This record gives sequence, structure tokens and C-alpha cells, in this order.
Amino acid sequence: QLQFAESGGGLVQAGGSLRLSCIASGRTSVSFAVGWFRQAPGKEREFVGAINWNGGSTLYAASVKGRFTISRDNAKNTAYLQMNSLKPEDTAVYSCAAQYGRASGNPMGVTKSYAYWGQGTQVTVAS
Repeated sequence: QLQFAESGGGLVQAGGSLRLSCIASGRTSVSFAVGWFRQAPGKEREFVGAINWNGGSTLYAASVKGRFTISRDNAKNTAYLQMNSLKPEDTAVYSCAAQYGRASGNPMGVTKSYAYWGQGTQVTVAS
């Protein structure tokens, strides 16, 4: 199994930046994509973006494309979500999860294919 721990959330002014980290532990020797998701109060979980097993492919939701960047360092078992030009509507709990295998592109956007969710980290963007 895999376990994930997110960190890096906090309070930031609109237009600011934050970088979230997602550290994997456990069975990290297998290939897996890392997906980032967010959930605001009273709303369903939303796919933010994902990066494939070797970092060669990324996928982003339209709402964050051009503002958010996902990367990963497999030597550190860590994925990152760099968030720039933050907006109040980006306020949510951000979580990461794993999709086993070597999928790239659109298949990484299937939320139900992800497992081993982390606890999440709160991001609050003040206007």
C-alpha cells in the first residue's frame, strides 16, 4: 500500500503563491501517477491535476491551467503543486492520491481510479 502526507497549505492573499508537497511512503517502488484534488466546504471533490509515473506527462483542470504546476521528485518520493495567481475560489482542502500504473494524459483525470488519499492540507485565499 501507499500512504500520502500533504503539507504546505496556509493563508495567502489573492494573487499570491503557495507550494504544496505530497510525500509518499510504503510501496513506492511501483509505478503510479499522483493526482491533486481539492474540496471546498459544501462542494464535491474536484480534480485539480495529475502527473504520471515518471513526470513526463501532466494534466490540469481548466480552472487551474496556466496558474498551477505539478512536478515530482521520485528520488524523494515527493510530488509538488505550485500554485500561482491564487484566487479566493481556490480556497479548499487539497489532497493527493495515487493512480497505479503508467497512464498518461486524460486517463489520469478519472477521479475514481485514485486511492490512498492523504489527509489534506487547507489552503485559504483571502480577497
